Amino acid sequence: MCLCGGLAEDNARFILLAVVLVAYMLAGAVLFQRLESDLEIRQATEFWRVYHAFRRHHLRGSPLALQRLHELLYAYGNASAIGIINKRRRWDFPGSFHFVGTIVSTIGYGSTAPQTTAGKAAVVLYGFFGCSGGILFFNLFLERIITFLAWILRCWHVRRLKKLRRSTLASRRVSKSSSAQKPSLPDILDDDDDDDNVDLDQWKPSVYWVMLYLSVTSCIIACCAAALYAPLEGWDYFDALYFAFVSFTTIGFGDYVSTQKPSYPYVHWYRFANFVFLLVGCCCIYSLLNVTSIVIKQGLNYVIHKLQYGNRDVAAPYLPRRQSSVSTIYYSKRRATRFVGRDSIRAEENSETPRRMSGELISMKDFLSANKVSLALMQKQLYDAAQMQRGGGSLAATPNHQVLKPGAVGPLAIASEKFESKSAINR
Repeated sequence: MCLCGGLAEDNARFILLAVVLVAYMLAGAVLFQRLESDLEIRQATEFWRVYHAFRRHHLRGSPLALQRLHELLYAYGNASAIGIINKRRRWDFPGSFHFVGTIVSTIGYGSTAPQTTAGKAAVVLYGFFGCSGGILFFNLFLERIITFLAWILRCWHVRRLKKLRRSTLASRRVSKSSSAQKPSLPDILDDDDDDDNVDLDQWKPSVYWVMLYLSVTSCIIACCAAALYAPLEGWDYFDALYFAFVSFTTIGFGDYVSTQKPSYPYVHWYRFANFVFLLVGCCCIYSLLNVTSIVIKQGLNYVIHKLQYGNRDVAAPYLPRRQSSVSTIYYSKRRATRFVGRDSIRAEENSETPRRMSGELISMKDFLSANKVSLALMQKQLYDAAQMQRGGGSLAATPNHQVLKPGAVGPLAIASEKFESKSAINR
């Protein structure tokens, strides 16, 4: 079955994701209604029980006393909501710094909010540039953490290939027919090769391994943060872990907020540790969410192509498969020219092989030639468009002009550029 009306695949993926999200939200609404509605009814019943018991024993039907009680309850509720009862000052310098931190990180607990008109106007302007800078910081962190993980996995990959090659050569020396056999591994990992000369872009880690490592790192940070918050804030460990997740994902409900008590032991160290945990936790979870979105996108691609091609076997480009230990080879810079002709023929013959369609990542050169777009290209196109509007040039005059595709910008594009090939991402 084909997509109806010849709908473009990018639009089909967008519509499918919207449908999935609406269904996900409906299921979530049913779930939380079942989990929370009974407690809400019990809490409301308990409040009115206490309220009516107080009226019967203390007010004895006095209209004036009842009015004053309502005024007191209203004032107490407002004071408790804005945090001026049994809480530290909100607008001293540490409190103000905590407030701007929630703006830049887009957490927005809601426990501290400006009350004056001038303060609200300042939040609009300050928040615009602050949120922009915060998103840029998260994106730069995303690039660097993925590059760092790729470097670690590359070192392990090269070590594994060297070990495999040494064992293969040792077995051939024992075998009498070794001279008549061709090497199963190219001679590219000699002991005298310098690993620093190997280009990092020549090998890409699996997105699933990076997702696993980011998940483990984020869990460790959240558990350590919860161990700090639980004793100092007087929370249960699970509540502290819940606060860490809500904060790191920048959801920020505001039901739990750290550093709000009037006093703490080692208050300055605690505030510094709180800042570090929130910063590192938000960066790691942001990176994890973007990498996870790639996996979700692969699932959407699989569904779309199942709808397009029916029962044809198109699962290989979109779902992970276990790769053989020697599926990808590291080509050093100084030996790259030796294999150009052979690799060109092999690429033409095996362009749809399972190696390309597994969860593994192809080289940056192959990636750029397949996708025909990158973040730098997108920036150049935007600059050329601005120049054309000013009469300074034309996009048509730009050599090798590429078409800007949907999904070529933003954190998903950054993560996709580090990971996937055209068959796994940009469809």
